[in-house]
Amino acid sequence: MTDATLNTGGERPRSSLLVQDAHTRKRNRAEARFKAYGIGAILIGLFFLTVLATSIIRSGSPAFTRTVVDVEFALSQAQIDEAESQLFKTAAYAGFFVDALKGQLDDSGMEVAFDEEAIERIVGKPGSTIREFFQANPDRIGAPVGFELAASSRVDGYFNGRVSRDTIKDSRFLMASDLDLVDALKEAGIIRSSVNWTFITGADSGVDNPGAAGIGASVAGSFFMMLVVLVLSLPIGVAASIYLEEFAPQNRFTDLIEVNISNLAAVPSIVFGILGLAVFIQFAHLPQSAPLVGGLVLTLMTLPTIIISTRASLRAVPPSIRDAALGVGASKMQAVFHHVLPLAMPGILTGTIIGLAQALGETAPLLLIGMVGFVARGYPDGLVEGFMAPNSAMPAQIYTWAARADASFYEKAWGGIIVLMVFLLTMNILAIILRRRFERRW
Repeated sequence: MTDATLNTGGERPRSSLLVQDAHTRKRNRAEARFKAYGIGAILIGLFFLTVLATSIIRSGSPAFTRTVVDVEFALSQAQIDEAESQLFKTAAYAGFFVDALKGQLDDSGMEVAFDEEAIERIVGKPGSTIREFFQANPDRIGAPVGFELAASSRVDGYFNGRVSRDTIKDSRFLMASDLDLVDALKEAGIIRSSVNWTFITGADSGVDNPGAAGIGASVAGSFFMMLVVLVLSLPIGVAASIYLEEFAPQNRFTDLIEVNISNLAAVPSIVFGILGLAVFIQFAHLPQSAPLVGGLVLTLMTLPTIIISTRASLRAVPPSIRDAALGVGASKMQAVFHHVLPLAMPGILTGTIIGLAQALGETAPLLLIGMVGFVARGYPDGLVEGFMAPNSAMPAQIYTWAARADASFYEKAWGGIIVLMVFLLTMNILAIILRRRFERRW
């Protein structure tokens, strides 16, 4: 007899490890579908991000260019004395400009009939610009001087394709016949497109002059606001986080504080604007529209974000670091400030920069305290005026341009979004670099 038994066929054969059974194949197919869903979600997100970036760049790029008219001519002392002796001095200077423009067209072989009114519709009133130049530079009298005058917003729209002959309607701003003169000036090389440095360095110019509008003064306002936010929110937020995470006893009072901090992080920004209006302007009588007030409001809004991110960074430091420091005789404060805080600093800096980037793009609280675009008509003269004088901020300036009727301001708003996005991307990239540079993995 043997110990072997016969397989009668009633037992279920065991599956091999080298062959996938039905359950394994089903599980692998589910895993593959999940990976496909993840890849599809990433591709969809990248698609919409590309569409958004393309739309912003396409709509905002015209704001960084402008259409200018180049005319070179010389004025003698006799011509200037003649213009200054007349009642309408700028009109006399404008006549000299028209004569010089006709001469350049004649030299190019272009024969187009136009008058001073057509020139005013194309380049505004050049007389005042020419008069101010020769008054400021009397040594240039009698010498050839080249003037680069910005064209009107509608002529600029004609160059950018926003205005066409089919859509143009005769008005006091531009006549259909003026486009013949514009085409002749373009063919003669007198009118051209150039980089609009005024948009980057200038200030808001009012509702009637979109060509001279710039975002530079608003950038200065945002800079002073961010200084206030950084100086106040970083030390206060870090100190509050260290106390709550390392020193505060666990009781109902600290639980209430933690719940309120989490709730404040979710409060709409317009509520902070109402709070700033009531407390800082109506009660404390701080100057309205000042970057100092805007910085205080944004500090209140940014503090919860910084506190939450700082506490998460402190909590990420292994407890063994604290135990080792206490074990060699360090006090609780020495363990925190000499060991825990330096190790948590990359996360703290990252959270602070992200909080500042969030505050940089806020609009609603700034509108409630009066920081609208039209108050930013120039750069501050000094450091004190930079904090206390009325100014605007980039998001408020963008909102003001978008609310105006002229289509040129719409292009300015898109251009302002590009400038704002550059600042936000720079701050987020800086946060990533700091984290990668100082981060320690446990």
